[in-house]
Amino acid sequence: MTCYSLLSSLAILCCSVESAAAFSSTSSAAPTGSTPPLLTYPLTQVVSDIDDTLKSSGGVQVAGVTLGGIDVQYERGDFYPGVFQFMWEMSLHPVTINQRHYDDNFYDKASAFSLQLSPPKVAVLTARAEEFKAALEIKEGSKLAKALRRTGEMSEVKDWGIGPVLYGSVSEWIIQDRKGLRKFNNFERLIEQDPTGQILQYVYVGDTGELDQEAGETMLREYPEVVKAVFLHVVSMDPPSSYPPSGIPIPSPKLINGRPLVFFRTYVGAAARATQLGLMEDDGLMRVVEEAERSLKDGGVPKGSSKWIDLERDIEMAYRTLEVDLS
Repeated sequence: MTCYSLLSSLAILCCSVESAAAFSSTSSAAPTGSTPPLLTYPLTQVVSDIDDTLKSSGGVQVAGVTLGGIDVQYERGDFYPGVFQFMWEMSLHPVTINQRHYDDNFYDKASAFSLQLSPPKVAVLTARAEEFKAALEIKEGSKLAKALRRTGEMSEVKDWGIGPVLYGSVSEWIIQDRKGLRKFNNFERLIEQDPTGQILQYVYVGDTGELDQEAGETMLREYPEVVKAVFLHVVSMDPPSSYPPSGIPIPSPKLINGRPLVFFRTYVGAAARATQLGLMEDDGLMRVVEEAERSLKDGGVPKGSSKWIDLERDIEMAYRTLEVDLS
């Protein structure tokens, strides 16, 4: 994506914020009294990797080079249970709290004006080579784009889904150690949309298999004022039969520049951590739980599988989180 197209995205976003965050009216008359601010809280744009983050790479290799990642727990191309609901709930949260603030402080039944916000679309940072874009481009008709769009439509929001996509290059496929730096450099291009962070702030979601941790930690060190958190999906090249009975151990969260770096095994676990950090609503967490369970059930995954062991462990954490919030 060129700088011009990034700036074009900003223009579209600003129009969206002004038409959605501004106060729409069926009347041409201006509102009486002071006009509320467009945004009390910045919106959140989720920035995501693809392979082993949104969907499994299957751990496929060609000539010793991985084609996107290392995860062998899920089949290549499988979407992770609850992933799209997680992305939606993270994007939705600032919309909800802006609406709540408006209703509590500015809402007037006698006024024709109302606050209408739409969650920002998901930005993508991928190691996929731009030189192979003809074959690897993420198109609006792809299964990935359709699944994200369908998640928004379930909440009666049309056209939510894939936003800006920034690719890697062939050089990172040859020299794998460059992938983290390339993703960070692409993130720097992305935040040209709004360097102030007054309209947009970011949550980065990646995985532990392709130097996303290096990219995420650099984001937190260099841009803590606009990066709210980094979430890393813990993946493994080991077969599920080798996992401990309680599942793969998950590293503890840590702070970098006062911002959280969170490791997770399932998107229910990620949602529980997000709720603990005030980045997701309680009912949003429950929707992620329900969607993840539905995904495994619909896929006919046997109850004793490592996928259910991981999910049930994180569902327990989700319920503990909700108990604390309700106490």
